[in-house]
Amino acid sequence: MSAAVELEGVSKAFGDVHAVSDMNLAITDGEFFSLLGPSGCGKTTTLRMIAGFEFPTEGSLRIQGVEMGLQPPNMRPVNTVFQSYALFPHMNVAENVAFGLHMKKVGATETASRVKRALDMVQLSHRADASSKQLSGGQQQRVALARALVNEPEVLLLDEPLGALDLKLRQAMQVELKVLQERVGITFIYVTHDQEEALTMSDRIGVMNEGRLLQVGEPQQIYEHPASRFVADFIGEINLLPATVVDHHSVRLLGGQVIKAAAGAGAGEQVTVAVRPERLELYGLDEHVPEGLNRVEGSVSRRIYYGDVFYYEVDTPGGAFEVKEENRPGVELHAAGDPVVVAWDPAATTVVAT
Repeated sequence: MSAAVELEGVSKAFGDVHAVSDMNLAITDGEFFSLLGPSGCGKTTTLRMIAGFEFPTEGSLRIQGVEMGLQPPNMRPVNTVFQSYALFPHMNVAENVAFGLHMKKVGATETASRVKRALDMVQLSHRADASSKQLSGGQQQRVALARALVNEPEVLLLDEPLGALDLKLRQAMQVELKVLQERVGITFIYVTHDQEEALTMSDRIGVMNEGRLLQVGEPQQIYEHPASRFVADFIGEINLLPATVVDHHSVRLLGGQVIKAAAGAGAGEQVTVAVRPERLELYGLDEHVPEGLNRVEGSVSRRIYYGDVFYYEVDTPGGAFEVKEENRPGVELHAAGDPVVVAWDPAATTVVAT
């Protein structure tokens, strides 16, 4: 598939501050791509460069193969949806959606047709005559989307558009946004600091920190095979334990315990072992642990009940483990002070540079 957006060696500096450094990225036509990272990492600056609100200090930025150079936002085949919906309170829903078309002097018949089509996309045709002040937060967000989609952009840019919604509505809108993107078939570039949003909606994710793009991949790849300690720590919950490489197939934890792990570094190098809490299992010392699993002995320091899961904190000579076990009938509960074995499949272990 062709690239909708390409950044080649793109950097952006504000005086001595390097907001984005040497970014190389190709976003596929029709893809839902998320830029994920903490505040100040450069993701919004990247989005603003694609939109034309900022221009690169260095590098090339192309949309649908066309070099953008110093093209202003209104000359680019993109539209942007911001966290603030900025709907006009004196206009109804249809008038808000039609505003951009009126500014472009699109004819009345075509405007009416495109407004109806855009409202159909976001399932708000029945509220076309409603005042924007009468809408819920989720409905206002969908009107803002319709207002962007009505211009028929080749790329839709979304800058944390769900940030102002409460948790339950935000989760519902994540599903709606992905369904909408699949229905309209255009490229979405979504900026967020919320890992759940990125994992839920994206075809691919680019993780940024301190102006640099650290890893690009599908959500499962990013989650299960982080390329660096930062990515491992930023995406979801994870155990990070210092270790030393023994050989290509094993590492030694601080307490001297050797575990199986695919280690790309050389023998004797200091690394970090990363393993997700839900990949771990707890066994009593008298229980049979299946062959082939990594196993580390320790004792439970705390058990926390979360309804659907139990969280355990387990102290071991190699470091503290957090273990997440599903709350289901028949599962053995371990109390604080109980000696246990933490066991897991070596394939669930990632070794990253310290």
